[in-house]
Amino acid sequence: MFVALVMIRCHPDTVPAAARAIVGFEGVSEVYSVTGEWDLVATVRVPEWDDIADVVTERITQVEGLERTETLVAFRVLSKEDMDAAWEGFE
Repeated sequence: MFVALVMIRCHPDTVPAAARAIVGFEGVSEVYSVTGEWDLVATVRVPEWDDIADVVTERITQVEGLERTETLVAFRVLSKEDMDAAWEGFE
């Protein structure tokens, strides 16, 4: 599984509609409305490396009202469950 975080800046009046459109794309697992420089952050989870480009450049960036995106690709994904499982049996 490959994971990317896509920071998205939108025109202010398009943020809710953009979030609804983006969360509907295959490969997008969550969309967060955030404060700061960016308006939205989308989590992309796909089975193949090349799928990131498809989701980001062919879907997300085509949403009406977007001004700018920046994509961060995760090297590793750690969760609390992952950490708990790694230490299981050492108690």
